[in-house]
Amino acid sequence: MNIMDFNMKKLAADAGTFLSRAVQFTEEKLGQAEKTELDAHLENLLSKAECTKIWTEKIMKQTEVLLQPNPNARIEEFVYEKLDRKAPSRINNPELLGQYMIDAGTEFGPGTAYGNALIKCGETQKRIGTADRELIQTSALNFLTPLRNFIEGDYKTIAKERKLLQNKRLDLDAAKTRLKKAKAAETRSSQLNSARLEGDNIMIWAEEVTKSEQELRITQSEFDRQAEITRLLLEGISSTHAHHLRCLNDFVEAQMTYYAQCYQYMLDLQKQLGRCFPSSYLSNNNQTSGTPVPSSLANAVGSPAVASTSGIVITSPSNLNDLKESSGSRKARVLYDYDAANSTELSLLADEVITVFSVVGMDSDWLMGERGNQKGKVPITYLELLN
Repeated sequence: MNIMDFNMKKLAADAGTFLSRAVQFTEEKLGQAEKTELDAHLENLLSKAECTKIWTEKIMKQTEVLLQPNPNARIEEFVYEKLDRKAPSRINNPELLGQYMIDAGTEFGPGTAYGNALIKCGETQKRIGTADRELIQTSALNFLTPLRNFIEGDYKTIAKERKLLQNKRLDLDAAKTRLKKAKAAETRSSQLNSARLEGDNIMIWAEEVTKSEQELRITQSEFDRQAEITRLLLEGISSTHAHHLRCLNDFVEAQMTYYAQCYQYMLDLQKQLGRCFPSSYLSNNNQTSGTPVPSSLANAVGSPAVASTSGIVITSPSNLNDLKESSGSRKARVLYDYDAANSTELSLLADEVITVFSVVGMDSDWLMGERGNQKGKVPITYLELLN
């Protein structure tokens, strides 16, 4: 029974405090009550904390979008995180593209130029996918996690203490208002000198003033103590900025590593394609013919006229042109494997030697090739004429 009485008294006291705060807050909004202003330093700290929270949230959310563009995947990861379970491993977009390229290249045939190129590109895309996965893991650990810890940990504590400070300020201002009203009533009562009842009123209001002054001292002490606690917490924002700066540097280094890896992977791929395939398969920029022109022919045949486009060298060998204008035949070494597209063309194997000659009316990018009993058109850019 005593416990119930205590709980009822506490409930009543809490209700009275809440009502007093609500009245004070309302009167402040209506301009009918004075408001204790926080000191400028504390206001600046509160503003700095709020600004830090807002921008940290924006940076964190946009970084998550950057690292994982798929919103459904982000929601799934969020749910698993809240359930304190590890999200299942998921193939990312570069890895998926790489697998499709490898499968397509295998289907078309690794021995064909296109199939081989697809496989090489697919392997590079999968390496980029692995680098992308490492970037996400490193960024989540070294950048996103500290930002999230601030929002969900430090700032929640700051917000809690800030709300408590607001309540203590309302209590203080409510106490100031009650004391002001009590003193005004006491002054009015002291001006009445007629009856004994008025003297009783003076004593009552004097007691009320004393009680209000004591309450004001208590609320002022509680407000000052809470303001100091809040100030100490807010001054830690500078340390938070310093910590986030280190995390930002880690994020930049992770991105730098990722882009350097991707650049190196693509550079290696470009070199592989440049060695193994004609340049017309690598670039369609500024090409005047539909026949492949490998850059290595710049040194394979004499006095080429050279045009450079995006790092790809296109050659037009003069001795091959001389051959086309003559009626004779020459021996030529095959530079690259070539699969005949139809029955009018001759399939070639790298490093084999064939006989080539020109035929009147044939396209300028082709010669007639002969190997034993086999004969057919061959692209001039796959050949190196022999003396």
